Amino acid sequence: MTKDATKPTTTITRRALLQSAAWSAVAAVNPAGAEAPYPARPVTWVIPFAPGGATGRLSLLICDRLTRRLGQPFILDHRPGAGGSVATRSVANAAPDGYTILATSTANIINASAGAADADGSGDLVPVAGMARMPLLLLVNKELSVKTLPEFLAYARANPGKLSVGSAGPGTVQLLSAELFRTLGGISWSVVHYRGSGPALTDLASGHIHAMFDNTASATDLLRSGKIRALAVSTRERAEAFPNLPPVADVLPAFETSGFYGVAAPRATPQAVVDLLNREINAALADPAIAREFAEIGATPITGDSQVYASTYRAEVMRWRKLVATQASAKN
Repeated sequence: MTKDATKPTTTITRRALLQSAAWSAVAAVNPAGAEAPYPARPVTWVIPFAPGGATGRLSLLICDRLTRRLGQPFILDHRPGAGGSVATRSVANAAPDGYTILATSTANIINASAGAADADGSGDLVPVAGMARMPLLLLVNKELSVKTLPEFLAYARANPGKLSVGSAGPGTVQLLSAELFRTLGGISWSVVHYRGSGPALTDLASGHIHAMFDNTASATDLLRSGKIRALAVSTRERAEAFPNLPPVADVLPAFETSGFYGVAAPRATPQAVVDLLNREINAALADPAIAREFAEIGATPITGDSQVYASTYRAEVMRWRKLVATQASAKN
């Protein structure tokens, strides 16, 4: 019997073709006669912070694509606490079978740069793939009577101890950025720690805190709503997504930070599984829809195989080691 070439049939065929490319890669992970190819069951994708932050937003985009490509759910599991260390340790202690993986953030980089990778479990992880690098924004509540970066710095200096600044938790890029700004600017303020940037942004918008540094991915929606105001970017160059915002370095030349996000797995995870995940994450980053989303939030994809990403990760650790040293020397 001949079937009509209807539109629904074409849609199903396209979906089948999309998954066939993924399954051809999966087949290499499992030898002939194995019970089932990887992944044969849902994969837990652990996020070290509360919902609403950059790590979660990037992970949602990637996991949606992986779920469609590989035919198994990639489930987001938020495990906030101790600046990401709770989640990192839990993944480091998980079975190295590819079914529990970690969305890493700059907090892991900072811990490694300070020699604390063993303390939070990062030393027992293997780099899988990059996700994105992005600038941070200096954000203030809309009711604060400053409109520019120089005005904010002058206000902070004239009102020592009166400003409260939000942090996504100890050892996070949000806290380190605020501390570097405070040190280089010669100012004092109180820091309020949260279990991720999502809750901190909520309090910033409602006026419970005055300011914070946060990644462009986290802050974009609140900025569009007009509930918070951005004064500057943390990178040395202006961000394409926020071309009207000056770099903090324009007034504090030694200042430069950025967010760095990737994926890691327990150390003994089979290389074939690592390579499969790496290929699929890179395929997701090449998706035009994800590329558009990244551009809107000011994120730059981090691509390359697992060895290339491991080298990029090490270079980022060295960069942060220098930044931490800059902060320490400025204090003395």
